[in-house]
Amino acid sequence: MSKHHDAQGNQADQDIQAALDEAVAKAKAAAGEPAEDNPHAKIAELEAQLKEEQLRAAATVQNLNRRHQEEIQAAHKFAAAGFAKEMLPVKDYLEMALQDQSGNFDALKVGVEMTLKQLVTAFGNAHVSEINPVGETLDPNKHQAMSTEASDAAANTVIRVMQKGYALNDRILRPALVVVSAAKEA
Repeated sequence: MSKHHDAQGNQADQDIQAALDEAVAKAKAAAGEPAEDNPHAKIAELEAQLKEEQLRAAATVQNLNRRHQEEIQAAHKFAAAGFAKEMLPVKDYLEMALQDQSGNFDALKVGVEMTLKQLVTAFGNAHVSEINPVGETLDPNKHQAMSTEASDAAANTVIRVMQKGYALNDRILRPALVVVSAAKEA
């Protein structure tokens, strides 16, 4: 029985020593000292540091996502700002033309031509291109055939444009409304 009693005593001593080591490690940690002597305390300290780093990383990701969303919203909100700024002189010129009471139609025509040049420049800067397909083969992605006419041109060739089309970069804003040549009857 003495061996059994000694084993129980050793286990109790070990438990007391472990509790003492943990208490010392906690006291050292509270005092700002490293817990080098107790591996359990060191593991707990490292786990706490890891958790803190994970929380910081999660907060950083959340902040980046929020800023990214704000930038996307600002980009959508002000996407047309450059184009709108280029349209302001066009509007000004048109208003001046309407206010002109001189009756000088040549001056009015020159003013309208200058306004059109300003508009064409603004379209070019905004990458808006004109679709004026006279002589081209009908492309249903860019043109909308309104009618056909007998012509010496090959069948389905655009022979007249009723309304020009426009594209923004490679995206069609409005297809050209066209008249195409009819197939020659044999």
